[in-house]
Amino acid sequence: MSQTTEKPKAFNVLRTSLESCCNDPMTGYWRDGYCRTANEDQGTHVVCAVMTQEFLDFTKSKGNDLTRAIPAYQFPGLKPGDKWCLCILRWLEAEKAGVAPQINLKSTDDKVLDYTSLELLKKYAVDE
Repeated sequence: MSQTTEKPKAFNVLRTSLESCCNDPMTGYWRDGYCRTANEDQGTHVVCAVMTQEFLDFTKSKGNDLTRAIPAYQFPGLKPGDKWCLCILRWLEAEKAGVAPQINLKSTDDKVLDYTSLELLKKYAVDE
């Protein structure tokens, strides 16, 4: 019998089962499509966001160019319209700057609620 390490069951900000954010490109800390976090995840990649050029330009200006592929990290580089698991602190920074991308609430981990309110998140919700 082989042992597998199971990731804990995750919930979204609506307190239902976390749904997949995106499989093309494959996103998530574990590159399994889900915006979940772990102690090793220093960025807390829990926000399922839809990329915009404004956000991509903003995060590049902060030293994180998400448009550049990094094959060693299975990172394809992003373009507007792609969905990606963002770090909550970068999303909040973008929100304050007026360039926060929209988010999928059903695919955003409830860990986000340690950082901000559901009320704010709903302002950026996309209808899926």
